Amino acid sequence: MLNILKFRSRKPSYDGYAVVTGAGSGIGRSFALELARRNTAVVCADLNLDSAEETVALIEQAGGQAHAMACDVGKAAQVKKLAEQSEKLLGHPVTLLINNAGVGIGGRFDELSLQDWKWAMDVNLWGVVHGCHYFAPRFKKQGQGAIINVASAASYTAAPEMSAYNVTKAGVRALSETLYAELKRDNIKINVLCPTLVPTNIIKDGRIPARYSKLADHALMNYALTTSDSVAKLTLNRLDKGELYTTPQIDAKLFWVMKRVSPNLYADLLGFSYRFVK
Repeated sequence: MLNILKFRSRKPSYDGYAVVTGAGSGIGRSFALELARRNTAVVCADLNLDSAEETVALIEQAGGQAHAMACDVGKAAQVKKLAEQSEKLLGHPVTLLINNAGVGIGGRFDELSLQDWKWAMDVNLWGVVHGCHYFAPRFKKQGQGAIINVASAASYTAAPEMSAYNVTKAGVRALSETLYAELKRDNIKINVLCPTLVPTNIIKDGRIPARYSKLADHALMNYALTTSDSVAKLTLNRLDKGELYTTPQIDAKLFWVMKRVSPNLYADLLGFSYRFVK
């Protein structure tokens, strides 16, 4: 791991001071490591402080600057504290926020309890809302900033038995699209990441029906068309270019085009295909 953390002198457009939520593993850790390669100081926030500290250790061993914080993004007070403490830890105002923390959830609509819905909404949607709420005003005051919101291709593919996950990620995408237009005049860049399968711990740590968990793990290991490291690098590059969307895989792009070109036909095909799922 350490031999690939070769820092570069290139200065990013967001001025090198970042906060990444869900930085303890998966895409969040990849974002933190890639930012370190780009000479960016990073606050690594995660529900699991030990995992965040592991990410920090990887960065520090390679000569980068990083700090760990425990944060439950579903709780507004903790995200407010993250915004306040991060500036102190970095010794500089934060200029990039990556709202990455998220959870996986699946199952037929009538299998999900309202508690399941609240759990998913608190992290996947409210976590992003909290992050934008507490950091965007700071960016406006500074006259610059950038936000990456991690959504999913599920935000538009609307696959059956993923209702709660689909809804939360669609909300993240809609929020990102709105903020892209609203904050453009304030020199704040917005990018929304919409991948399909990426090998992370989201299945293992999520609430996925047992009948699908092994299949999902198999799909992540064998059919993911990218890695979390590649996704992080591509997303940061697109942010630098001022692009709104990052759809890293060919299947994500294909679903996007199908849904845009003929949404009714796409929905009909999805419903027809689902009839054959046991």
